[in-house]
Amino acid sequence: MEDLKERVGLEEKLDQAAVTGMTMAVWAEVQPDKVAVIDPTGRRKTFAEVNTNANKLARLFRQHGVQPGDALALVCSNRAEFVEVLAATMRTGVRITPVNWHLNADEIAYIINDCEAKVLVGDARVGALAAASKACENVVLRLSVGGAIEGFEDYDAALAPLDGSDIDNPVLGNQMMYTSGTTGRPKGVFRPNPVVTPANVLAGRGYDANSIQLCAGPAYHAAPLAFDVRAAMGTGSTLVFIDKWDSEQVLKTISEQKVTHLHLVPIMFQRLLDLPGEVKAKYPVDHVRYIVHGAAPCPPEVKQAMIDWFGPVLSEYYAGSEGGAGFAISSEEWLKKPGSVGKRPALLQVRIVDEEGNDCPPGVPGTIYHQLPPGGGFQYYKDEKKTQASRLGDFFTMGDVGYFDEDDYLFLTGRSAETIISGGVNIYPQEIDNELIKHPAVADSSTVGIPHDQWGEEVRAVIMLNPGYEPSDALAQEILGFARQALPGFKVPRGLDFVDDLPRSEAGKIQRNKVRAPYWEGRARQI
Repeated sequence: MEDLKERVGLEEKLDQAAVTGMTMAVWAEVQPDKVAVIDPTGRRKTFAEVNTNANKLARLFRQHGVQPGDALALVCSNRAEFVEVLAATMRTGVRITPVNWHLNADEIAYIINDCEAKVLVGDARVGALAAASKACENVVLRLSVGGAIEGFEDYDAALAPLDGSDIDNPVLGNQMMYTSGTTGRPKGVFRPNPVVTPANVLAGRGYDANSIQLCAGPAYHAAPLAFDVRAAMGTGSTLVFIDKWDSEQVLKTISEQKVTHLHLVPIMFQRLLDLPGEVKAKYPVDHVRYIVHGAAPCPPEVKQAMIDWFGPVLSEYYAGSEGGAGFAISSEEWLKKPGSVGKRPALLQVRIVDEEGNDCPPGVPGTIYHQLPPGGGFQYYKDEKKTQASRLGDFFTMGDVGYFDEDDYLFLTGRSAETIISGGVNIYPQEIDNELIKHPAVADSSTVGIPHDQWGEEVRAVIMLNPGYEPSDALAQEILGFARQALPGFKVPRGLDFVDDLPRSEAGKIQRNKVRAPYWEGRARQI
């Protein structure tokens, strides 16, 4: 009974702290000596140490005149300082924008300036950062982690003399992520009001005092940030950072660190599954309780293989940085509805709409529109035109295409920007890829529309092969013949190209626009 009271009391404390961004402070009080973060180098920081540096950062911000509502850009790899900076912004009312540190100097500078950052925290390993920073005149405080950067103060030296006790009058901070987009500059997804996450939201994922969270993707991306970093901070779990994907090393880390929770994307599934059987057998994974995945449609065969290996611990989500109705589906539910991303949510409405704006019946694909939440949704920062283009009344779209079945389960078929229009017929490439990847020779596939003088576009498959297979005309015909067995004639690729690799976003999602682009070079009209 006493344990129950303690648990209830802690939940109340966490809920109160969530309103002011002081969740990390609660965990620092409850478990000061527990390891909060393990870096890829093996460096460990406790909850007390992370919280202390968050408070020091808060005081440093105030010394430089940084106020609630001001912005901070974080250009940092997966390391403890990422968590400390996030914890500091959460309690100072500062809006944080994590930046993809693989971008070039011009791209980094654009985001820093566009988000109107007054504070810039950068990782010394980012070679482009010094040049990018010189183009950012509105920044009043520059801090470098992991080494020296020209024009930056050293992070540790700047914090050393400051008071690390919990600050007075904390204010909940906000975050603004940037969409990658298929054309033009990325845009910030801005919500005027920060989101408060109650403690019980994470309760269904099975966290307890012994939970270990793995972050195998880049923390600057929305999904790892939410499902790995923020989840660990909110639940008082140890966060294990991985710096670079290596399939066996990831599996070894999961096994040796006794990881219980992690977020992955389908290409990571595929790479783990491709490990030799003897390698998989070396690393027990029976302690894993929860694997959440999204970012890209997952071929049913790949997901089934992961369930067979890890057990029914996979939970799939469908959502975007823009918000709206979130979909989720457990392994047990998915096994009854293979390929679905979940049932129509109860709280916010979702519409499937055709090109004339009419609602599509069950089984008919159309553009997915999500209801804006009460009290206002998001804006594309400083881009009213893009914001309005995404709207249909009180609904918005992220450009995804899908359909509801007769039981109100959602199935994704592609993105409207990627829709192939051949002879006036809409073809959704993800459906084709889901079939092609079933062939034993195919490691991954990206189907695109290429120019055709009569039909407008012709369906072309671009294929990565599994080890042990070599490109040949005979293999191409075999794969195409395999596709004909499962797909109607108009969806079967008219040709096939082999490639060594496919371009991907940092989230692991194939960038179909980049696969498509070379076929359209020199053409004024891109369909």
